[in-house]
Formats: sequence, C-alpha cells, structure tokens
Amino acid sequence: MATMVEQLAAFALRASGTDLAEGQREQLKIHVLDSIGCAIGALHHAPPIEMIGRYTADFGGSDRCTLIGGGSTAPDRATFYNGALIRYLDFNDSFLAPGETCHPSDNLAAVLAASEDAARSGREFLTALALAYQVQCRLSEAAPVRARGFDHTTQGSYAVAAGVSKALALSQYQTAQALAIAGTALNALRVTRTGPLSHWKGLAYPYMSSCAAQAAYLARQGITGPSLVFEGNKGFIETISGEFAINWQRESLGTITRTIVKKFNAEVHSQSAIEGMLELKSERPFDPDEVRHIEVEIFDVACHIIGGGDEGDKTAVQTKEQADHSLPYLLAVAILDGQVMPGQFMPERIRREDVQTLLQKIHVRPSGEFSHRFPREMPCRILVKLNDGTELSREKRDYEGFYTRPMTWETVMAKFNCLTGEMPARLRQDIISAVARLETIQIRDLMPLLRRVQANPDEALAA
Repeated sequence: MATMVEQLAAFALRASGTDLAEGQREQLKIHVLDSIGCAIGALHHAPPIEMIGRYTADFGGSDRCTLIGGGSTAPDRATFYNGALIRYLDFNDSFLAPGETCHPSDNLAAVLAASEDAARSGREFLTALALAYQVQCRLSEAAPVRARGFDHTTQGSYAVAAGVSKALALSQYQTAQALAIAGTALNALRVTRTGPLSHWKGLAYPYMSSCAAQAAYLARQGITGPSLVFEGNKGFIETISGEFAINWQRESLGTITRTIVKKFNAEVHSQSAIEGMLELKSERPFDPDEVRHIEVEIFDVACHIIGGGDEGDKTAVQTKEQADHSLPYLLAVAILDGQVMPGQFMPERIRREDVQTLLQKIHVRPSGEFSHRFPREMPCRILVKLNDGTELSREKRDYEGFYTRPMTWETVMAKFNCLTGEMPARLRQDIISAVARLETIQIRDLMPLLRRVQANPDEALAA
C-alpha cells in the first residue's frame, strides 16, 4: 500500500487546470491580485523588509527570480523576500477551520518563484497555486496542530512542497521526497503567535516557504526523505497531529471557494467585529470620550488569539505586531479613525494616548453560541455603553469578504488601488490586467511588472 505521503504526491501529480471550474479560477485570481496588493503596500510600511533586503543582498545568488520592487535572486531567497512582503501587513487572505486558521496566499511567493524559474504558463501557475491552497486548507481541517503547541506553518510545509513540485513538473517519486523532506524538517512552535509578538509573526511562513522550496529543488537532484513522515514511528501523526485521514484520491481543487479575503488590515478573526463597530458608529455617531466601556462577545478562537484569552494579554500594545493581534486596539482605533488600514499601525498612532486609553475600556469574552457557529459564520455581538447610560448594540454573523459574502473583482481591485496608491496609475492597471488574464499569459510576462514596482513612482514609470 502506498504511504500517506505517496498518496499526497499522486494527488499533486494528477491535479490539472481542468480541475478548476471557471468560478474557482476567477476566485483564485482575486486572491492573487489581493496578495500582490498586500506585497506592494508592505514596501512602504514594513521596516523588517529592509532588513531582509540587506540579508538577501549579502548572500547574493543567481539572478533567476524576480524580487517585487526590483532586483532578482535565487528561487528560495525570492520566496523569502516576496513572501515577507505578502505577509507582513497581515492583510492577505485566510482559511478558517474548527481547530486551525491559516493564510493560503502565504504559498504564493514560493509557487510564483518556481513558476518563473521553470518558465511556466499562467494556467500552470494557477494549477500549482490551487494545489498548494488545497493541501494547506485540507490539512488544517483534518489535522489541526494549534492546540498541541505547533504553528500553522507546519501544515504549510506540505502545501509549499506540493505547489513548488507541481510548478517544477517533478515526478510523483520526486514530489513524495520533497513532501517528506519538508514535512520532517519544518515543524514550528506556536509561541510565534503567543505572548509578546515579534517580527517573526509575519516572517515565519516566508522562512518556512523558502526552506520547503529548497526541499523540492533538493528532491529534483535526487535527495530522499522519510517515506513514513506521516504515519511512521515518531512521525507527524504520533508526535504532532494525532490520528487523521484524508482520501487524496477523492480530493479536488475547490477549497479556494471557502477561503476569505480581509476587508480590514487586521487579524482575520476581528473582521466582522470591526465591520460591526464601524456600522454602529455610522448609524449612531458617538464621541469616544463618551464611552464608559464596551463589551464584545465573540467565538472562542477570536477570544483566545486576539481577545486576551489563552494566548496572552491584549491590552499592552506598543508594536505593530501586538496591535494587529489585539481586538481591543483594533476596535478602539476603528472608533477613533473610522478605518483600519496600514496607517493605523504606524508607531506614533499605536502609542497615542487616545487609543491607549480607549482600548482599556474594551472587554472581550467568549460565547458558547458563537463558538458553535464558527467557522461556518464569524459571529459577534458588540455592546457600547456611554456615560449617560445610553447602550448601543450590534450583532454580526459575517462580513464583506467572508465566503458567505465574497468580495467581487471590483472590490478587491479597489483594495489593490488603495494599497498601491503611490504607484503610477498606468503600472497599476497593467498589473491588474495581467492578473485578470493570467490563464492566457506566461508568468514571465507578469514578473517584469512586479519588478518595476518601486518606492519612487518616477523611477517605476521610467523603468
């Protein structure tokens, strides 16, 4: 009988562009455009990107793959740099499972680099990316690891290895070796996202992706990995996930339709609460100084991760990483500024007295009813109590961008334009057009456009 990793490799080899229905392919392109917008936006709002840029330059490497914003390097280093851009703002897509949350577009940088390196078509790229989405999302559903102290990048190692192997057109045997190497080597700790948060929150997946991409390239050269990585003695099931089963022979590439796009630049579980707070304030404007306190009932996952539950206090907020994972901060800044975008995470905004005072008045608690409805919904209830005794309330079940209310191409295009506002309009439109017709172009037709994205608009226009 084939091992579990061999069954997964067979699924990866069998995956085809014909497995993507037209609506699924269009959704995938929406997520690609959204992710590229997040990456370009991070060029102007992410100091760690400068550090990674220096690291990349110091190590050098062959000029085979494009760096978003200019330059080129080896595939694994392009994966790390571009992946950091996509992830750093924490504005890219998500997938919700009962015991796990992940960001499937974290796989984009690795698949993009491999597709460029291997001169793949846009249609082949979309197939490899859809495969990576499917592997990560299904493992997140069937084999969650968060409660056992491991990070969601753990399942992601299999997704990246599968997607890169597909883009490189590896054989089934080589793909199994890539999966085995990555799955054995790249099991990360959840401490990345608990307690005081560091830069690593936004860099853990890009780093893992770089290593998983290396695994595929090593497998192409003939390096082998443990074939019993899942079910073997001291393997993934025994030491990390516990028992699970996925019949890869029956899998499709359709999970993309259950992934979600963020409306606000904030941790994904906060999206419906932020939308609800902004709706409430729009319907009945109130002065933040009038607020006595705010009560938020929400599903337990949100309470634990961003509300001050199991993963640490969320009222001591001093950095961008702490702010975008603090529901009290996110709701407070939404009340004060009327939006939650990259500008709300500048150091001077985070530390200002108005938001620091207001966030202390926001109290989050879990609701059993809402926890039961998650992840089919993203429910919450907000109660604002004012000093004069007035009470304002709002209940939500989802938000614009959730898979029950998906964003349209036009809405995501508006988000892209907002995040890339410093770019020349002509270059913005060229990128949008290239993504819209990805299945008819080569990936190497898209990459020169991403190389021209620069901090200086005049330089980008002249390039």
